[in-house]
Amino acid sequence: MIPFLMVHVACLGAIWTGVYWRDIAIAVFLYFLRIFAIGAGYHRYFSHRAFKTGRVMQFLLAFLAQTTAQKGALWWAAKHRHHHKYSDTELDVHSPRQKGFFYAHVGWIFTKRHDTADYRTIPDLTKFPELVWLDRHYYVPPFIMGFLVWLFFGWSGLVVGFFWSTVAVYHGTFCINSLAHVHGRKRYVTGDDSRNNWLLALMTMGEGWHNNHHAYQSSARQGFRWWEFDPTYYIIKAMSYVGLTWDVHEPPKAVVRNEQRLGTKVIEAAASQLAASFSPDKIAAQIRESLGATPTLAEVEARLRAARDNARQRAEALLSGISLPHMPSTDELRQRASKMFVRSPSMDDIVERARLLLAESVGAKLAATAA
Repeated sequence: MIPFLMVHVACLGAIWTGVYWRDIAIAVFLYFLRIFAIGAGYHRYFSHRAFKTGRVMQFLLAFLAQTTAQKGALWWAAKHRHHHKYSDTELDVHSPRQKGFFYAHVGWIFTKRHDTADYRTIPDLTKFPELVWLDRHYYVPPFIMGFLVWLFFGWSGLVVGFFWSTVAVYHGTFCINSLAHVHGRKRYVTGDDSRNNWLLALMTMGEGWHNNHHAYQSSARQGFRWWEFDPTYYIIKAMSYVGLTWDVHEPPKAVVRNEQRLGTKVIEAAASQLAASFSPDKIAAQIRESLGATPTLAEVEARLRAARDNARQRAEALLSGISLPHMPSTDELRQRASKMFVRSPSMDDIVERARLLLAESVGAKLAATAA
């Protein structure tokens, strides 16, 4: 936390060094150069392998990205892959839904358990000794860049050009973790809170098309539509014309048109959200109150006792053969889903899975009462 805060405090040095147009130009140049390195290097290349490049360019991308003082390329990639695996669940590294906006924006990096990362998740990167060395000595690139800026442009260049742009890159990057999961539009069902935000896309050279990215993570292009400004992708594509990059991944047309069926993981996440929008305690209480001591209630309780150790059997027992009052119908679930999610060819799968999950929860409440 101390080095992070010192970088912010160092920006106040401009009170003594002064602020000159040359220094502001340096700051703007270094901001966009390094926000590109974050997006193209840390994110699209190291985290998602969205394109290929040679070993020298790979090292240069890592070095340039590490001048932002956001730790090493391997640490960054491991943390980001973990984020996608558990996006907006309790295990997510930085989720506004789970830990609040401030924690998702900056608080998580001060948590001790995030000092290290699970390098077993990035064997494709740890096989390169130069990347391992660079990751271990992550402080070297920012010190070198800061020294060079001071050497050529003096103290005002260091404070305004280097430190101001570093802080701006910090918060431009962090906004994708926080704001892009809170504000913006959803085009695709992704099972998380990712959103497209055009303003963040302008600030981060295309990283703000975050819902697009979560819909198809291995794409080097995150602005799926022609009007979605994505300079990072344009530069990666231009580099491919001169042989610096190749195998630049594009989103399939079916994904862009929102015609591709969702994977099991996304369906499960969306169904869990839909089921959680109903209260199983309230539904169970209403069912018991409506049925009272009728034979129907006794039959339901008998079925639940018979299937007490198997949640799925308990849910199926609850849903089959008996019309239970207050239990949401498929049509009610579908109407709720249409309000919660954007259109998806897998909507019926989400609704059916949510129906089963909700029945499991209600069945557990009724079984506990009947025990």
